[in-house]
Amino acid sequence: MRCFIFCMLCFVSLFLSGCNNDLLSGYEAMPPISVAKPVVRDITLMKRYPGYVSAQNSVNLVARVSGYLENSFYDAGSRVEKDKLLFLIEPTQYKDYVIEAESSLENAIAKRDYAENNYMRMKEASVSNAISEIDLIEAKSQLIAAKADVKNAEASLSMAKTNLSYCYVKAPFRGRVTIGTLSNGNYVNGGEPTVLATIFQEDLMYAYFNIEDNQYLKMLWENNETPFDSVMVFFDSPTRKVFKGKIDYVAPNIDLSMGTLRLRAEIENHNGELKDGMYASVLLPYAKRDKAVLINDASIGFDQLGSFVYVVNDSSVVEYRHITTGEVIDDTLRYVTNGIGENEMYVSKALLKVRDGMKVSPVFE
Repeated sequence: MRCFIFCMLCFVSLFLSGCNNDLLSGYEAMPPISVAKPVVRDITLMKRYPGYVSAQNSVNLVARVSGYLENSFYDAGSRVEKDKLLFLIEPTQYKDYVIEAESSLENAIAKRDYAENNYMRMKEASVSNAISEIDLIEAKSQLIAAKADVKNAEASLSMAKTNLSYCYVKAPFRGRVTIGTLSNGNYVNGGEPTVLATIFQEDLMYAYFNIEDNQYLKMLWENNETPFDSVMVFFDSPTRKVFKGKIDYVAPNIDLSMGTLRLRAEIENHNGELKDGMYASVLLPYAKRDKAVLINDASIGFDQLGSFVYVVNDSSVVEYRHITTGEVIDDTLRYVTNGIGENEMYVSKALLKVRDGMKVSPVFE
């Protein structure tokens, strides 16, 4: 009897164990897998290009006369207004040149007036044959020479005043000035123009970048009615702040060595955040797509055939599907041009846990 009971217990135990294995096997055959449906919305396609930022204007402030640098009148790196006096080059001798030129002009004017009066008297006397014709011609020649001397004196005075003005180096526009290259007291040789500093006009900045020639044609063909004329400029570090720019220049020719076209966008910079020479990234919009299909970029796998996703059909069976992709939208979504419908489900996480033909239990995120 005991032997019979022991055999029955073993049989029941084996039966229950087999049932549990079957249940576990069925459970493992349909594991829960995270799925999602594509996002469908209108998008603007953009392409990213490297570029750099340049000031609207930059001018080297050059010494055009010789003399000692007496003083500078600005703080290095500060913003100055137009016509602000920045440097003073020893003006004493140039003031003397102006005084000398003024005296020469006054002397020339006096001689011209005398020659003019003398010619008028000679002309009246010639009517009554009181003087010879040669005397009249000589008086006229003296008047012409006197007038020429006045013009020469006026030119010398103008040049003297111009040279004197060069002693006062002023800002040609509102901008920010670099540190001076010379300390006060240094001698400046105007014969070999010396750069004293550089001023940058930075209220308006330019972002320069190059695009492929076929990309330019794509922009034209896809946007004949409303061509894009704006870009977004940003910097990866230290922040992702975006600056809006408006394209104001398209080069008239293609760079044959690179096959690219140069573009320029102007950016307002009233706060002075952007600096000349900064490297930037430029997002250029080139086309619009209505009802575009978007999926999570992290849900896309890659193999020798290209990009793929795992689609879950209505029978909860996984299907390997090759897809054609486009740009990344909003940093996380990938535009899909072919391979998945807007109402289909795709595996969004744990791609390594699924395989083609596998039956799963889809769980929406």
